[in-house]
Formats: sequence, structure tokens, C-alpha cells
Amino acid sequence: QVQLVESGGGLVQAGDSLSVSCAASGDSLTYFAMGWFRQAPGKEREFVAVIEWTGTRTYYTDSVNGRFTISKEYGDSTTYLQMNSLKPEDTAVYYCAAGRFNSVLSGMDSRLYDYWGQGTQVTVSS
Repeated sequence: QVQLVESGGGLVQAGDSLSVSCAASGDSLTYFAMGWFRQAPGKEREFVAVIEWTGTRTYYTDSVNGRFTISKEYGDSTTYLQMNSLKPEDTAVYYCAAGRFNSVLSGMDSRLYDYWGQGTQVTVSS
């Protein structure tokens, strides 16, 4: 079994930066890609970013591309999401997830993930 725990959420102002992290414990996630999703009130959960298991390839949804950076070191059990130039529309509960798939583009599909964290709230005030 694998446990994922997100941390680092909070309340910030528009234009600020914030970093959230996802710590994994339990079975090894060496060959798992790690993704970040978010869910705003009244909306469906949406893909944010994914990083493949080697930590070399990433993919982002258009709305955060250039502002957010997902990272992890090979063999490291923690995944990070650095969020810059935050906007009020970035307000959501952010979830990390782990899954095994070959193409980083597949990471947009939430159904391919095996493990999910409980989420951390990010609120951006205008």
C-alpha cells in the first residue's frame, strides 16, 4: 500500500508564490509517475501537471503552463508543485496522485492513477 500526504497549502494573494508537496510512504513508487490535480468548489477535478517516474519529463495544463513547476528527484519520495504568479482562479483543493503509465501525456487522465492523497487547500485572494 501507498500513502500520499500533501502539505503546504494556504491563503495567499494574487501574484504570490506557493509551493505544495506530496510525501509518499509505504510501497516503493520508483516506477510511478506523479500528478497534481485540483478541484474548485462546484467544479470537477481537473488535471494540473504530471512528471514521469524518472523526473525528466513533465506536462502541464495550459492554464498553469509557465507559472507552475512540478518536480521530483529520481528515487525521492516527495513531489513538489511550485506555483508562481497565482491567480484567484487557482483556488482549489490540490491533490497528488501516483500511477504507472508510459506516456507523460497519459497523466491527464485521472483514471490511470492508483493512489491519491487527501488534498491540501490553496486559496488565492484578489
